Amino acid sequence: MLGVRVEPELERQLDQLARQLGKTRSACIREAISLYLSHHGDAAEARRQSEHLAQEEPPHWSEQLPDWNDWTA
Repeated sequence: MLGVRVEPELERQLDQLARQLGKTRSACIREAISLYLSHHGDAAEARRQSEHLAQEEPPHWSEQLPDWNDWTA
């Protein structure tokens, strides 16, 4: 079990949302925490993969092409 204190305005908004959704406050809070953890977990995994790729040599198909800006026909 977890107890959390929130500001009165946040509690009012939570109560209003719970009524609109036909859910309990606890159900709304559980869903919000789950979404928050999923979002931040995904962001951490994306950051980890980016750091991993940055350490590797670029593949041959991603080599820099010559600069054609000064090319004339």
